Amino acid sequence: MHGSVIGRRTMFTLAGAAVLGVLGTARPASAAQVVTVGVGDRPGPVAVNSVTGKVYVANSAAGTVSVLDGRGVVATVRVGDAPAGVAVNQATNRVYVAGPAAGTVTVLDGGNDGVLGVVGAGPGASALAVDEAANRVYAGSATSGSVAIIDGVSSTLIAIVPGPGKGFSGVSVDQGRHLVYLASLYTDTVEILDTASATFTGSVKVGRGPAGLGTHPASDRVYVSNSGIHHLSIVDGATRAELPHVLLRSEASSVAVHQATNTVYTNGGPNGVVKVDGARGLLTGELSLGVNPGDVAVDQRTGTVYVTDPLHDLVAVITGF
Repeated sequence: MHGSVIGRRTMFTLAGAAVLGVLGTARPASAAQVVTVGVGDRPGPVAVNSVTGKVYVANSAAGTVSVLDGRGVVATVRVGDAPAGVAVNQATNRVYVAGPAAGTVTVLDGGNDGVLGVVGAGPGASALAVDEAANRVYAGSATSGSVAIIDGVSSTLIAIVPGPGKGFSGVSVDQGRHLVYLASLYTDTVEILDTASATFTGSVKVGRGPAGLGTHPASDRVYVSNSGIHHLSIVDGATRAELPHVLLRSEASSVAVHQATNTVYTNGGPNGVVKVDGARGLLTGELSLGVNPGDVAVDQRTGTVYVTDPLHDLVAVITGF
């Protein structure tokens, strides 16, 4: 998840006519590759455990998490008001759900879908990501720009680190390099946290209103969906500089990276999703879903893409895209 915590209906409105001609060569996908599943009221964040095949959808208006196994809902778990972020530790089979109103992170057991506990994470805790190697959880605050660090073993708060931003809207971890990238919505930057020292060590200017983040450690790239402009930012992790961006048809709030192929999926399409070749920085496909989608996630094992539909309380399950 990864990490986007704002919906497309709450974003800035920008004219997109200027980019339509640039994107006309993108290859469409067949609608026959899409199956929809009904979930809870106003689904938003979504995360996948690629080991178990389970999918977790946070329903912001219902205060629940829908658990999908394959293409059906197998459990509904109450987690409190307006969940705004969800992340999975595949190594421990734990699921983490952010509750910004209460300033908490709820811990779920991925085996039985039960609640294991609730951890205080500070006001506005929203954007979640997991460092599986260190078994730590990072929760970026949407209101203060701080980051809560949670011990995954004991499910306790280690520290809250003040940040340079005014509010974080997305987060992603590069555990091999011991870095956490956070999208700072109001400063149009990606802030970089060193996990070894628990200090911020860098900042990269990106597009307007950065929201979702995805990392591809093998290429040392960071992909940023921008909610205030029609492009996907690409950051070079080595130089900490923005590379040439990818033009999209609309603003975007979520991004997911398939690690084996370096394929990037984002909700910056024509009422749907698009895919980008991360190595070349080129848009290579688009799929219209007929609505402005919410968050995007991808199963690393199967390549199945999951996209939430907050308007109709659905999740689109996309294969072959």
